[in-house]
Amino acid sequence: MNNQKSINKDLILRERLALQRTILANQSTFLAFLRTAMYFLIAGLSLKNVLKIENSIVIEIALFSVSGIIFIIGIFNYFKHKKSILENKKHIGDYQLEYYE
Repeated sequence: MNNQKSINKDLILRERLALQRTILANQSTFLAFLRTAMYFLIAGLSLKNVLKIENSIVIEIALFSVSGIIFIIGIFNYFKHKKSILENKKHIGDYQLEYYE
C-alpha cells in the first residue's frame, strides 16, 4: 500500500512539472510573437531613413500592418493555449485524492 502512495505522489509531481513547462513554453511562444512584431515595427519605422524610396509610406504601412497582425495572432494564440492548459489542469491525477487521504 505504501508503494502505491509513493507512485501516486511521483505521478502528481511529474504532471505538475509538465504543466509548469507547458505554461512556460506558452509564455515563451508569446514573447517570440512579440519580438517578431517588434522587428516588423522597427523595420517600418526605420525604412524611410535607411532607403530612399519614393513611395516608402506604402511599404511602411504594410510593415506596420504585418506587425499588428502578428501581435494580435500572438495574443490570441497565448490566451487560447492558456485556456486549454487551465482546462487540462483539473485532470491532474484523479488519484490525487488518494494521496491526500
